[in-house]
Amino acid sequence: MLATGKGTGSGIVDWNRWTPRERGTLCFVIRDGKILLIEKKRGLGAGKVNGPGGRIEPGETAEQAAVRETEEEIGITPHPIEWAGELHFQFRDGYSLHCSVYRAEWWKGELCETDEAKPFWQEIRTIPYERMWSDDEHWMPRMLAGEKFRGWFEFDGDRMEWSRMEKV
Repeated sequence: MLATGKGTGSGIVDWNRWTPRERGTLCFVIRDGKILLIEKKRGLGAGKVNGPGGRIEPGETAEQAAVRETEEEIGITPHPIEWAGELHFQFRDGYSLHCSVYRAEWWKGELCETDEAKPFWQEIRTIPYERMWSDDEHWMPRMLAGEKFRGWFEFDGDRMEWSRMEKV
């Protein structure tokens, strides 16, 4: 396993005892040198570019939630989806999230804008990291390269203070 850590924070979270307040998912459709992204309209990350995703409902697996959230946010059903990695977020305000990340090449249905998200295709070589959460630049290239990963991140609001990445 390869692990790296950096940032201005001290990495003060005891990740061995850490329990997330919520569990969520992200799902990225990647095909022909492009990635399907969204402009998030509401909720956590409103105004940022991200992938479709959201919270896991009681009784639902992370994989089921990733598919459901993609259907709800942009109208398509990705299939089959593949686990790409997991992200652990701790915010200074006490909020915490464990996020399972999935990827897919195929989908059914028609892409559409909803009240939650506006989807758009983006060339992989020009991903707009400056419009995304700052952690994305740490793990997204790994996902795009087919590498499985785990990441830990500490945030103060929108500002990432510490990060650690690990190859699985």
